[in-house]
Amino acid sequence: MKKPNSHKLDGIDRRILKALQRDGRMQNVELAKEVGLSPSPCLRRVKLLEEAGIIRRYVAVLDQAKVGLALSLFSRVWLTAQDAETIETFIAAMRRLPEVVDCYIMLGDSDALLRVVVADLEDYRRFQSTHLTRKNGIQSVKTDLPSEVVKQGFALPL
Repeated sequence: MKKPNSHKLDGIDRRILKALQRDGRMQNVELAKEVGLSPSPCLRRVKLLEEAGIIRRYVAVLDQAKVGLALSLFSRVWLTAQDAETIETFIAAMRRLPEVVDCYIMLGDSDALLRVVVADLEDYRRFQSTHLTRKNGIQSVKTDLPSEVVKQGFALPL
């Protein structure tokens, strides 16, 4: 994980970031107008935010169900051991799996928390029996199935 950058965000930077979180495809002229800058200084600021790693990338947010991946499950994972090799094996395996859209190493009861996106429960069963196994450093898994998505955010509260 990258160390936090020393770039200090001012009010204009925060307005730029809020606008780009809302619409990453916003044209620079429109962005500049919204944040109260002329286009050239606005573009310079965006480039600095990108170079500082504050803006990591631009993505399209998809509707899971409309692309055939209607199910999100949360899997709490307990590893076979706490040594560096086991943890690194697990991390490397999770990074290779497109179904694992979020993976967190946890403090507390479980060792990791995954958000797994699949088409249906049968798809998850196959995924779990193939990938959430001892070969990837996993001792056990407890899976939770949400009944309703109340809020799912992508924008940080700036």
